[in-house]
Amino acid sequence: MEGSSRASAIRQLQDAKRLSGKSYNQIAEETGLTNVYVAQLLRRQAQLKPETVPKLRAALPQLLDDHIQEMMLPPMRCYDPCLIQEPTIYRLNEAVMHFGESIKEIVNEEFGDGIMSAIDFYCSVDKVKGVDGKDRVVITFDGKYLPYTEQKVEHMASRRPS
Repeated sequence: MEGSSRASAIRQLQDAKRLSGKSYNQIAEETGLTNVYVAQLLRRQAQLKPETVPKLRAALPQLLDDHIQEMMLPPMRCYDPCLIQEPTIYRLNEAVMHFGESIKEIVNEEFGDGIMSAIDFYCSVDKVKGVDGKDRVVITFDGKYLPYTEQKVEHMASRRPS
């Protein structure tokens, strides 16, 4: 994949998944990863770790050595700004914006002044049946809590006397 564009690399990774005939859930089950992390790997939004390579190779035998090597590099985590126009992504963003202030208040009430990490973070998508018997989407964000720090000069390594 060397020298190929990001879009080409992603297309090749997606082709390997398609040719396997497996869903993200199936690949996740075989690798021990979350379904969203598998999707992130195949979109070059996450880095493949050496200990996961054998499991991913077994799950997606169509992956070439070049694919694996590319996936093990730190990715350029970015997105197309037009992505917000895709209806599923638009609605997800809308839900976060609509419920965001209330979620923030509850996080502050339960944890204090801080945020949820998107680095030490797990995400999954699940399908369940609602009480009415209709399919429902469950999206879980599982992030480490990070408290804000009071910024005291004496705690700054760059400001300590030598």
